[in-house]
Amino acid sequence: MKVLGICGSHRKDGATSFFLKKGMEVCENKGLETEIIELADMKINPCTVCNLCKEKFDCSLKDGMQKIYESMLSADAIIIASPAYFAMVSGKLKNMFDRSLPLRRNGMKLSGKVGGAISVGASRNGGQELVCRQITGWMGLHGMVTVTDRETAHFGGIGWVPRGSGPEEDKIGMETCENLGLKIAETLAKAE
Repeated sequence: MKVLGICGSHRKDGATSFFLKKGMEVCENKGLETEIIELADMKINPCTVCNLCKEKFDCSLKDGMQKIYESMLSADAIIIASPAYFAMVSGKLKNMFDRSLPLRRNGMKLSGKVGGAISVGASRNGGQELVCRQITGWMGLHGMVTVTDRETAHFGGIGWVPRGSGPEEDKIGMETCENLGLKIAETLAKAE
């Protein structure tokens, strides 16, 4: 079984990546294959509404999405992490969400896959729960089965990194992300 982690931050190896890796490490320790994609490394153009994907599983734009399609299709579970930007997902992640339309239009290819959300903010109440809701809302549109982090938070992994501190200082946030990874692993184990 494979878990795909997608970091929607524009900054490579930042706080969002740190919290995503905490959840992914738990999956790996449970014997699951893991892959992490950092959108900071990729060009993801906005959807142009050309509607080619209405006709066949394809997109007229050729960029980082081709790799993401391939990785999503091969995964049994997907964890998506985003920083909270004005209580919304990052622009790159929103582009990825919009460009995932071929996966839905051509046989609901993500349906039944397990999914979970992680969000990170610089304020304790910086919109992280709203970002997790946007991520799980996208997952719901694809027919995915979403899970939360068990008992420590209701929406998924939630990180808090105030200015001048590092993500490793947020012990509660790390726990929520680790518990999300554990819930993903447990859910996949029940499906076998």
